[in-house]
Amino acid sequence: MTNPVDTVAAAVSAAGAPTLGARRVSAGYSWPECPRWHAGTFWFSDMYTGTLKTLDAEGNATVVVDATGRAAGTEVPITLGGFGWLPDGRLIVVSMHEKLVLVHNSGAPDDLSVYADISEYTLAAANDMVVDADGRAYITQLGFDLFKGDEPVASPLIVVEPDGTVSTPAKVGPLMCGNGIAISDDGTEVYVAEVMAFKITVMDRAADGTLSNPRDFATCPFMPDGIGLDADGGVWAAMPGGGYVARFTGQGLTHAVSLPLEDGIGSACLLGGPDRKTLYITAGFEVFDFAKSAREAQGTIWVADVEHSGGATRP
Repeated sequence: MTNPVDTVAAAVSAAGAPTLGARRVSAGYSWPECPRWHAGTFWFSDMYTGTLKTLDAEGNATVVVDATGRAAGTEVPITLGGFGWLPDGRLIVVSMHEKLVLVHNSGAPDDLSVYADISEYTLAAANDMVVDADGRAYITQLGFDLFKGDEPVASPLIVVEPDGTVSTPAKVGPLMCGNGIAISDDGTEVYVAEVMAFKITVMDRAADGTLSNPRDFATCPFMPDGIGLDADGGVWAAMPGGGYVARFTGQGLTHAVSLPLEDGIGSACLLGGPDRKTLYITAGFEVFDFAKSAREAQGTIWVADVEHSGGATRP
């Protein structure tokens, strides 16, 4: 079997893409994921500790949302995935294995309640999420039990309307392990990483939030995971096990950031910082053994300076 690092490196070389280095800014996490930039602050999910955290300018982390209390009386892992903010300022977050969207109600980290039950539409575990300006949430799902080694199956996006109604988009078919999801700078397109299809899919988004016309945007040399957009039409994608984060446009791979596997497995990325030209990258070493990942706490956060701005893209 071809080494994924060699495959991605060959694709970067063939594209003649400039390659940037990354620098580590923080460490000590389980499997960090779902990076966000909100109100001048970097946020992320420390997934296997059941928390959402922020970083200060020195790389020190603060727990802002703590769902660990939900583990009492259940064998379901409490793992927080994608999150975003409603127009009224409240934060909502996917509890992946509970198949719920939770809402953070106050300043207390553990003040959480159920915002939406998405279990009717979730085949295995819910995953990432992006929230639009109206408070509508678009949620991806794995579709199969990745952690038990099940065979991949296609599964639909899940939409939670501002009034709490849950549905799947009628004009968008199932995806092969939908993961990172993002909304373009002008709000007219939604992009999704289809992990098991090795591609990024784009679809049209109407003013009322309706999705339609799904189509291939870019083929990736390895499995894309978390994604972040820039305002110039680029999609930055982490490719776990591939040793790079890469930028794609409709014309192919244009830029790359090297993150050698000995430094961590890149899981997701997002443009943040004051001008949104800082590419934040989350990285870890253990994704399958939740307890080991939390116990060893080898996860890290990296940054790279890029020429493209995230603009008004979401998340």
